[in-house]
Amino acid sequence: MADPENTIIMETTKGRVVIELRPDLAPGHVERIKSLARQGFYDNVVFHRVIDGFMAQTGDPTGTGSGGSDLPDLKAEFNAEPHVRGICSMARTNAPHSANSQFFIVFDDARFLDKQYTVWGKVTEGMENVDKIKRGEPVRDPDRIVSMKVAADAA
Repeated sequence: MADPENTIIMETTKGRVVIELRPDLAPGHVERIKSLARQGFYDNVVFHRVIDGFMAQTGDPTGTGSGGSDLPDLKAEFNAEPHVRGICSMARTNAPHSANSQFFIVFDDARFLDKQYTVWGKVTEGMENVDKIKRGEPVRDPDRIVSMKVAADAA
């Protein structure tokens, strides 16, 4: 494991997923993900929007796609990192600076999202578990994040 302080261990109902954080690309977003993970915010949150061949979205405590944390929305940190398989990127509304707690993991190339959504990490282990997440918009009886921790804290 490269840097435990910049690694997320996400246990899902389909198995473990390890995410390498990229503070070099999106320091504010990485800080938010770590801070929410440390509060237990993501524990038991469902994957509410999962589109085959596109992405799995989570991070909304209401499970509807319109919820977020109590923290203020983030200023966009759009970067040139391509949206390819395994990339973790922040969900938002049509307003560029509206990302809060919701994020998605890309199944396949989604380059049309490049420079419009903030990439903050990449799955380094367990992508086969992401592939098993139940599809739907919304998902009936959805899979969920069992726990999400910063690796430095999980040791």
